[in-house]
Formats: sequence, structure tokens, C-alpha cells
Amino acid sequence: MADFTSNFWSWYIIIPVVAGFIFCLFLIIWMSGGTLSGGKAKPTGHIWDEDLQELNNPLPGWWVNLFYITIVFGAIYLVLYPGLGNYEGLLGWTSQGRYEKEVKAADKRFSPIYKAYAQVNLRTLVHDAKAMKTGQRLFTNYCTVCHGSDAGGAPGFPNLTDSAWLYGGEPEQIKQSIMNGRAGVMPAWEPALGAKGVHEVGEYVISLSGRKVHISAAEAGEKRFMAMCAACHGKDGKGKIALGAPNLTDNIWLYGGSQKTINESIAKGRGGKMPAHKDFLGADKVHLLAAYIYSLSR
Repeated sequence: MADFTSNFWSWYIIIPVVAGFIFCLFLIIWMSGGTLSGGKAKPTGHIWDEDLQELNNPLPGWWVNLFYITIVFGAIYLVLYPGLGNYEGLLGWTSQGRYEKEVKAADKRFSPIYKAYAQVNLRTLVHDAKAMKTGQRLFTNYCTVCHGSDAGGAPGFPNLTDSAWLYGGEPEQIKQSIMNGRAGVMPAWEPALGAKGVHEVGEYVISLSGRKVHISAAEAGEKRFMAMCAACHGKDGKGKIALGAPNLTDNIWLYGGSQKTINESIAKGRGGKMPAHKDFLGADKVHLLAAYIYSLSR
């Protein structure tokens, strides 16, 4: 509530809430106003069948009191807890504070388990079924949004179950990717190559994985590739782990392997980012998560 950009939004909440309390109080008083007069309820003036009258009988006292109790409870709640715009409440409760308290309690309970796993070599940890079950839960919570529940990836998000790794598929390399994140940058080459050059390089890139192409276009594209692309992808097109440059010969494509998509990657460039999880998860959890992800491709 304290993050409102202006006091307008604070009052936008306060006024309806307070007005709602006043209205409910007025409504209860009004609805319980059918008090007895001389031992008889007041007639409403509605008459059927000559002498059948509708009487304004008062609400039962216990029912009215329950309404009053709810209003008092709501008022006390809004004094103690945030609910009136920027007012923070006497207890100073916040959802962020509650979250941090729960995280602290969870860390106290589970940290020893993760610390024990962190002492085990990654290759050995892969064979611990209980550890992998815990690692799977970590993956489900923190990785499936991008990589999918089956770790099969999606366009722009790597498949973690195959043998193609942009920054290396060894346990420690995977751990470093999770810990520190990765930032891949493929520059846009259309300004330098032109539309024809993009098409020719695309033909050559497709040919590297053994697919049928226009031979003359691929031959022209090879010269351009050696001049502009080989520095990152290598003269043989097998990529460079140090740069995160993908292998172009295995027919595995991060953004899709159609001619149109490949040409688009060359022309417009690509920029993928893997966020760092070191500060968020901590080294012990990352260690276990890395072991689980390593197991997926084994």
C-alpha cells in the first residue's frame, strides 16, 4: 500500500472503505427500526385480502448484534493492519515481511539438507534418487516457466534434455550458468549483408547440418560466413562454448530451424538472457539444481 505513486490512489481506497462502513451501520439501524409500539409491530401499509397486513417486525436482537460485531471487528482490523491506502496499521504488518519470515523459517528447517547435498560431488549426486527428487521440485518451482515442465525448452529457451549445450554441458559448467546467468548476443547482420547476403549465409548455415540447399547460394554464403560468422561459430560452424555461440552442424536450433527463422536470426539478431540465481537460491540449492539438470541429459 505504501508504494502508491500519488495520494490520489490512497484516498481512492480510503473513501469507499469508510463510506462502506458508515452505510452498513446506517443500513442496520434502519432495518432494525421496526420497533414495537404498544406491543404491536408497525404496519407497512400493505394490505391483502381486506385484513391481511404486512408488519414491519424488527430484526432479531442476536442477528442485529452480529452485524454490529462484524463492523467493530472490521474497524479494529483496519486499525491494526494495512487496508486504508497508505496507512500501515499499528502492527506494521506487510506481505513482504510475512514472506521473509516464512522464508527464514523454511531456510532454518531445510538449509542443513541442502548443505549436506552441497558437499557431494555433482556427478555422484546424480545417482542419489532422493536428492534428484528434491532437485526436481526446485526445477519445477524455478525453471519450468522458461524451459517447460519436461525441460524440453521452447523457442529461445534451450532444451535441457539433449546433448546441445551453448555454454557446456559438464556439471560445473551447468552450475556456473545457473549461478551467474548467461547473456547471449547475436548481432543483426542485415545492414552489413543486405537481403541477398542474409539469404546466402542462411543457405550455407542450413547446409552445415546436411540439409538440401541451393548450391550456388550456399557457396556464396560460405565466403560471407568465413568473413563475418566464423569468429564466433568457428570455421567449421561447430560453435564456441566460451562465447555461447551455438553449434550450427547438429540441426538443433534454439529459435527454430526453418529457413525463414534462420534468416531472421541472421538479419535481426538474437538476444537471450539466463538470469543469475546465485543470490536468489543460494549456492547450496544451485548445486543440487545443477546436478538434477545434468541428469536430464544423461
